[in-house]
Amino acid sequence: PGERPTGGGVATARGRRALAVALLLCLAGAAVALFGASRTWAVELTARPAPLPVLRTTRTGGDLLPWLPALALVGLAGAGAVLATRGVARRLLGGLLLLVGLGIAAGGAYAAVAVDRGMAGPAGPLLCVAGGLTVAVGGALTALGGHRWPGLGARYESPNRAGAPAPGMGDGRMSGRVYGRATSEAWDALDRGEDPTAG
Repeated sequence: PGERPTGGGVATARGRRALAVALLLCLAGAAVALFGASRTWAVELTARPAPLPVLRTTRTGGDLLPWLPALALVGLAGAGAVLATRGVARRLLGGLLLLVGLGIAAGGAYAAVAVDRGMAGPAGPLLCVAGGLTVAVGGALTALGGHRWPGLGARYESPNRAGAPAPGMGDGRMSGRVYGRATSEAWDALDRGEDPTAG
């Protein structure tokens, strides 16, 4: 009680929070864009000779812009890859997610303005715009600060630095009551049937 986290602990906690925020932005944005692309974006009405009724044809965002759902899937996969990468690779991935998000938003904006939607509302394209911009924000955060965030499983890494003596070992001596013998001498004692920790 009363202990304050060290500077490294505070930085790690902040990095984990920033990582969680970026992941949520990318995942949520890509999911929203994928949902929006599956909605009806256009309704075409084709008149036919009587007594045939008017032919109604609906088109989803994926029908009009087949690459849009693919970009949303790339955003989902990229969000998962953020966990598995570190350093420069994570920053590059963040830049890719930024471009993916902008591409999704551009596709939705184009459909909202330039596509003849007929009787369909603008909800689908606008969902893609919102989802794409959300992915772009998550990608930008990753590109700017992702190299400082902890990697996958960082909490399970050994606190000992490489080359540091293992617990219970010091200056090349064995733990227990063997202080003056080197490791090789202890093995020799075992070969002779002696207990190296005795005495």
